[in-house]
Amino acid sequence: MSGRNGASDERGRLAADPFDWRVTKQGGVLVSRGGRVVMTVGGGDAARLVVALQRADDSQAQHLLARASGDYRRGNERS
Repeated sequence: MSGRNGASDERGRLAADPFDWRVTKQGGVLVSRGGRVVMTVGGGDAARLVVALQRADDSQAQHLLARASGDYRRGNERS
């Protein structure tokens, strides 16, 4: 199943190169991939993301982090 609610990782990119995240003292979320910080989420968006990540399993967390970073679009664009 793919799409907004049932996102899929058909190419296996999230499993091969997973995202990592951590919460800063100020409450922001640092999203990293491959050892590099790719996105910093702050404010209310960070609070909502942390709650969603705590409820999610590993696969769902990877999709949430991909969406937060904007990286979910790569390779899907239509010319």
